[in-house]
Amino acid sequence: MLICCSYSAVLIEIQDTLKSSKSEIKVMKKVDMMTALIMTFFYLLCACFGYAAFGNNAHGNMLTGFGFFEPFWLIDLANIFIAMRLVGAYQVLTQPVFVAAESHIRKRWPKSKFITREYPISIGKINLNLNINFFRLTWRTMFVVIANLLALALPFFNEVLAFRGAISYWSLTVYFPVNMYIAQNKIS
Repeated sequence: MLICCSYSAVLIEIQDTLKSSKSEIKVMKKVDMMTALIMTFFYLLCACFGYAAFGNNAHGNMLTGFGFFEPFWLIDLANIFIAMRLVGAYQVLTQPVFVAAESHIRKRWPKSKFITREYPISIGKINLNLNINFFRLTWRTMFVVIANLLALALPFFNEVLAFRGAISYWSLTVYFPVNMYIAQNKIS
């Protein structure tokens, strides 16, 4: 559910940046629509079959919630893939938070070397054409640590995320597109 909801938040940004040629716009709109439909289908399929099979006793973790621990390497591999997927989604979805906070802080302290200075990175004589900013490194590391501590402190964190995700997924992927369609076609 997390990736599905994460996609819906990015979907509006993708659709907003469609300022290309007509053929590219048509292709992107088709891809966006197909992605939302396929993801909705599979998530609803999993939810309906899970509820049909287990009712209210369905566990949040379908891999280990029913005592399925063998073969252990399969569970470990699945958890590694889930962690890899979440790391990628986390990187994409936290960028707007980082950009907003960093631009606000740059405006507030424009002369601070800690905030504005970029240090080039090189290995030996090879210049990698990469820069590091110690403020960004410190701020982003602290943000990740605090977010993880918060997640560890809340015993029902998955349920909170699922609820928040369901609300954002429905509104961004169902409610707003339907209302925009009604407004564009002047349907009473």
